[in-house]
Amino acid sequence: MILRTLARLTAAFALSLGLLAGCATTGEEGPSAAEQAIADAKAANAEAAALGYEWRDTGSLIEQAEKAMADGDEDKALQLANQAIAQAEAAKAQAAAEQQKFLDRTSGELTDTMPAAAAMSMDSYTVVRGDNLWNISGKSSIYGDPYQWPLIYKANRTQIKDPDLIFPGQNFDIDRNATAAEIDAAVNHARTRGAWSVGDVEQADLDYLAR
Repeated sequence: MILRTLARLTAAFALSLGLLAGCATTGEEGPSAAEQAIADAKAANAEAAALGYEWRDTGSLIEQAEKAMADGDEDKALQLANQAIAQAEAAKAQAAAEQQKFLDRTSGELTDTMPAAAAMSMDSYTVVRGDNLWNISGKSSIYGDPYQWPLIYKANRTQIKDPDLIFPGQNFDIDRNATAAEIDAAVNHARTRGAWSVGDVEQADLDYLAR
């Protein structure tokens, strides 16, 4: 009788251990916040790339985030991935804005603010601290499109040695007579320029000036 009772208790104990082990092995942890952010950054950047508006350093940020993750630095990985997400979302917003501008031009349905913006257009611009050709070109009084910065570079080639390095106080001419083909060439160069570094003149920039 005692032996039979012990056998039953042993069997029940073994069964309970099996159930606990089963619970432990079937539960799956989801991705960490950093891993999810990296995945979200890749998806958002792929959408921006499909629209033709991928920023040139977003992919690099994602790669840095993945490296930080591999090195075990999840905080840095999360920070870099979030930066990449912000850039990708901004790129998609730019694509939407450009699409709307195109629709406005082709349909002739100009907004009420456009005449005022046109009246504010500037034929020259004086650089202030913190400026770069990208944000100058994006100003509503200049081109309203950061991707047109090569037009400023080309119009002021005697002043600008490296388009990634400009200085406060420089006064740039703003080309208001660029043809559609010249604008397309400038935007294409901005999007496909490739890697760059401050202080060095990239061959891609020299090739653009030579056209």
